[in-house]
Amino acid sequence: MKSTSETTMKPKEYTKFKDFYPFYLSQHQHPVCQWLHFAGSLLIVLVFGYILITQTWWMVFLLPVIGYGFAWVGHFVFEKNRPATFTYPLYSLLGDWVMFWQMLKKIFIRSA
Repeated sequence: MKSTSETTMKPKEYTKFKDFYPFYLSQHQHPVCQWLHFAGSLLIVLVFGYILITQTWWMVFLLPVIGYGFAWVGHFVFEKNRPATFTYPLYSLLGDWVMFWQMLKKIFIRSA
């Protein structure tokens, strides 16, 4: 269960990603939301690879739909919060990839 401070934590003016990232993580507490972000990011990597191999350049337009589609379902359905992307688009994009990398490392550490 989330504490009141986690659910009501409001964005402030962040000027450094290292200060923003704890807020970003506070907005991604639900495991399903985290895994939806992970799935969307993984699909982006796979589709991007497919685009490069097949040179199907029009598919580049699908990348934001894939990434944001999975992430926003996680926020609106499971977290019940507003994605930080609306306020901090660049930091949120970076946060997605940092969280993806951290989750990927956990998967490989557990399987080792």
